[in-house]
Amino acid sequence: MVLVSPFNRKAKLIIEGRKSTFKTLKHSFSPDDLVAWFHAASLGEFEQGRPLMEAFKEKYPKYKILLTFFSSSGYEIQKNYKGADVVVYLPSDSNNNAKRFVQLANPKYVFFIKYEFWYNFIRKAKLNGARVFQVSLILRESQYFFSRYGSWYRKQLKNFDYFFVQNEKTKQLLSSIGLNNAKVTGDTRFDRVLQIANNKRVFPKIKEFCGNLPVIIMGSSWEKDEELMKEIFQKTNLKFKLIIAPHQIHNSHIEQIQTLFPNAIKYSEIETNSSIDLSQINVLIINSIGILSSLYQYATIAYIGGGFGVGIHNILEAATFGKPICFGINYHKFKEAIDLVELSGAFSINNADQLKELIERLLLDKAFYNRSSDVCIKYIEDNVGACKKILSEIHMFEQKELDEK
Repeated sequence: MVLVSPFNRKAKLIIEGRKSTFKTLKHSFSPDDLVAWFHAASLGEFEQGRPLMEAFKEKYPKYKILLTFFSSSGYEIQKNYKGADVVVYLPSDSNNNAKRFVQLANPKYVFFIKYEFWYNFIRKAKLNGARVFQVSLILRESQYFFSRYGSWYRKQLKNFDYFFVQNEKTKQLLSSIGLNNAKVTGDTRFDRVLQIANNKRVFPKIKEFCGNLPVIIMGSSWEKDEELMKEIFQKTNLKFKLIIAPHQIHNSHIEQIQTLFPNAIKYSEIETNSSIDLSQINVLIINSIGILSSLYQYATIAYIGGGFGVGIHNILEAATFGKPICFGINYHKFKEAIDLVELSGAFSINNADQLKELIERLLLDKAFYNRSSDVCIKYIEDNVGACKKILSEIHMFEQKELDEK
């Protein structure tokens, strides 16, 4: 990372940010502090762990919350997150860094979110007496833990006190390598998206833009997704408003979108110019971060980007508002997408013609639309509660320690 940092802004931010980690820890914690440490790779894992952090703090207010990030995208957006007492970059996973970090923070509980394995930090925390957990873990048979060459990695997993896993399959895989300290508690993202829906932000200007027409929101879109939607605009006779919230909001990408949709307007423009007649505009580009999850309240249909690349982005934020969801073909790594496709709450499309047919059916067939919407709502309702289950297990650890004393 050091070698590429002069040419890569994100790498440079991480390198520079890590330099202050130990100094921050030294001035933030005393030996008498009770510390719970949560680590998230990036913004997505932070959102996944956030409801557990907040629930833990509410149940155990005497604990200070230490939040660490690997990525600059997570840290730079959430460095002032009020739910944590201290927010820092996690240093590189060396033996010396891990030893110094654990000595300064002295965490009693450690939570790694979803799929984070920092082996030196895990080992040092365990040796220091911490309880170490993996939260919302999901595994596949193809991963190196289960290969003939994975003995070293399997050995490292023994440093975890407990695995809170998303599904029965993951629990079975852990059991197959001799790890039976796992419980299916589900995915904490369901708790988070319901939390967002119950405390959604409102955007009067966006509501005005939507008017009385159906609204399609493209969430976390990439160039291929946007080109596909351009074809829909040209092929269908149905009238609807389009909100595009691209995955990347740098100027060059925004300009690409404006080339596809010459009459589109940016969100920053409608926020600062009250004279714009929004009824005459059909495409709105969201050139701001952190608001997409609440925007789905205005959608009729949600299109989630990434399905024609490495994989789709978060679909649960749209599902919690009961919005039928569509996306490209690369979704099979995501349990919630597989589930909702099987239940007909979400739909995978291969090309513009399929997307056009799906959009038109959803907008014209009210019964079909309502069934899809109801599926999404019920799916969220059936899967919330992971945080409560995890905290119940943590309480058992607390009680065990008290009994031993």
